[in-house]
Amino acid sequence: MTKFGVSQPVRRVEDQRFLTGHGRYVDDIAPASAAHAAFVRSPHAHARILSVDVSEAQAAPGVRLVLTGADMDAHMDHDIDSAVVVNRDGTPGAKPRRTVLAVDRVRFVGDAVAMVVADTPAQARAAAELIAVEYEELPAAFDTARAMEQPEVHPDVAPRNLAFDWAFGDEQAAEDAFARAAHVVELPLVNNRVIACPIEPRGAFAEWDPEAERLHLCFNGQGVWGLKEQLARRLRLDPGQVRVTNPDVGGGFGMKAFPHPEHFALAVAARLLGGAVRWMADRSEAMMADVQGRDHVTHARAAFDENLRLTALRVDCVANMGAYNSAFAQNIPSTLAKYVLPGVYDFQTAFFSVKGVYTNTTPVDAYRGAGRPEAIYVIERLMEWSARRLGVDPAELRRRNFIPREAFPYRTLAGELYDVGDFERVLDRAMRESDWNGFEARRAEAAARGMLRGRGMCYYIESILGAPNETARIEFAEDGGVNLYVGTQSNGQGHETVYAQILSQRAGLPFDRIRVIQGDSDLIAKGGGTGGSRSVTTQGTAINAAADEMIEKFRPLAEEELEAAAADIVFEEGAFRVAGTDRAVEMIELARIAREKGRADLLTTEREATLPGRSFPNGCHVCEVEVDPDTGAARVVRYVVVDDLGVLMNPLLAEGQVHGGVVQGLGQALSERVVHDENGQLLTASFMDYALPRAEDVPMIEFHSEPTPSTANPLGMKGCGEAGTVGALAAAANAVLDALAPAGVTHVDMPMTPHRIWTWLQEARARRA
Repeated sequence: MTKFGVSQPVRRVEDQRFLTGHGRYVDDIAPASAAHAAFVRSPHAHARILSVDVSEAQAAPGVRLVLTGADMDAHMDHDIDSAVVVNRDGTPGAKPRRTVLAVDRVRFVGDAVAMVVADTPAQARAAAELIAVEYEELPAAFDTARAMEQPEVHPDVAPRNLAFDWAFGDEQAAEDAFARAAHVVELPLVNNRVIACPIEPRGAFAEWDPEAERLHLCFNGQGVWGLKEQLARRLRLDPGQVRVTNPDVGGGFGMKAFPHPEHFALAVAARLLGGAVRWMADRSEAMMADVQGRDHVTHARAAFDENLRLTALRVDCVANMGAYNSAFAQNIPSTLAKYVLPGVYDFQTAFFSVKGVYTNTTPVDAYRGAGRPEAIYVIERLMEWSARRLGVDPAELRRRNFIPREAFPYRTLAGELYDVGDFERVLDRAMRESDWNGFEARRAEAAARGMLRGRGMCYYIESILGAPNETARIEFAEDGGVNLYVGTQSNGQGHETVYAQILSQRAGLPFDRIRVIQGDSDLIAKGGGTGGSRSVTTQGTAINAAADEMIEKFRPLAEEELEAAAADIVFEEGAFRVAGTDRAVEMIELARIAREKGRADLLTTEREATLPGRSFPNGCHVCEVEVDPDTGAARVVRYVVVDDLGVLMNPLLAEGQVHGGVVQGLGQALSERVVHDENGQLLTASFMDYALPRAEDVPMIEFHSEPTPSTANPLGMKGCGEAGTVGALAAAANAVLDALAPAGVTHVDMPMTPHRIWTWLQEARARRA
């Protein structure tokens, strides 16, 4: 039993299905009778729609339906929801109308204007090309830093293009601390825009049952309940009339966590046609229309006393929302980043301001880490730069400013309660594993080969996000299997394996009989979905709570079968036992007996559990790079991670999550760059132009665990899904700057592509000439 229990490196059971082509993704399971949808998208970054002529498209072969923005107004409440923050003056952030299909204006290249539904994909695309849209082009805004000086994106937003003006902290106290500081270090930073690029593009199908008057929408997302609620409300349906499902999902990274315009358009079309309608984005469409990530311009300042202790921080950020608010876009650079803004450092004075701005670009929302990578990038770039400016080893400066182990639980200046931590121990392990003291010899060896070698460190901390509660249901099936219903949604993490491990460990049920069932609002009444590194912590807690309740429910039956008093019976190793004897009955056998006796009340147990607090994964990344000064190409040659992720439910899966996160971070740091031309056309809408990292770009990532179990959940774990990305950005950037500094380069920004690095080297050479 222990072979498949908690903390064992069990291989993913779902991989057999995926690797043999038996995964069932949304495009595999759409009804054969479903019609196909295609979208007409704006070729302009900003334009007024003067007219939309659909007559030729309606008459085209195979066409069943054509919808425009005006049509959608008649069939649903046409706004798409988004959260807004509270401005520093107490007013809500801007919330300009965003429609499923554009009504009066288009505001980015790719904004959907119309939808065609036809018998085949080719017919739908051909008919979409027949739709004649007359546009009046308008001046457009593209520059994040200068957005408020550029042409207005929404006429009803004032001041111009300002989505929100949010702030946290005591500005006067921060400025007073800077005035008293022995040292002040400042640093401008750009956090570049990226495209999520999951291996499976977005897709969905909708079915309307005319007899039952019921909608089913299947999409490849990260949870079903948010979309179910919005579909019911926007389409004016009772929630019982709406079923939402997620099949297997080929990657999400936050981008698939919320409703998109196409979901509503498909639902309306299916209802009007009384049947099924399907849509699957191609790669270029996805890269153009999917919400994107990051895109911040930041100025950061740090104040230090004479002992190089950090006394105050000021961060002023401009965050690009793109053309519209997406679901959580306003919260990501502000309230979510605030959770970990202080990093792992012991100081209590800061001022953090964020201005969200609109531009004529694709909307921005969650991307792996959602606010925490952005915040840690600022503080860890600033700490490394401060060490360089103050002439101290970057590890030593961090050590000097760590929250000490004896200070936990520690209330940060952001109001968050860090429950546990031992940052020095993790740092020491990272320095040993990375051979910190041997670096100068490696630098000298690289220099002898004509290469510039650099090393960068990042000590990150992040916070699990999302709802603290989750639901689990355990059901003994007639075939002898155990169905475990969960409220989260795997999109590559290995949930089917780790949840079965948790239940097997707690209840002693055979690992190979446990079937994890997810992603169906008809089968699971309530759930929080997956995102924010919350899944295993919240869901695992709920599974254990349900297992404990189930065990207690079965105890009277065990007493009956064993003919023993309650005081003499213990539950251990998956069985009820009479203490001091060999008499026992396993839980799985007891379930069979319960079924035979008609005790259906024992066969299903459902429980919701709520975490008492947030947990805070943390760790130290050490990255080494070599730069070819002749070409500017930077290559990561060594990467070491020491993480405190608390108790690892499955070390193999945790390491895989960290590896994936690090690679995504390195991609953003070194190669991924969203480029628009002067007219707002996306020039990086294919993998020929958008440089995702490849296997050859990444060394073997060394992963080590140095856990301090969390006290904020019964499992003692801290979440691991986004930790790799949170730490990788600053580690890579710090390493590249360290490599280039001997050549006179004093500043780098992501992405650190060969051309940019080569340019920085040439500029430094010119300054020295």
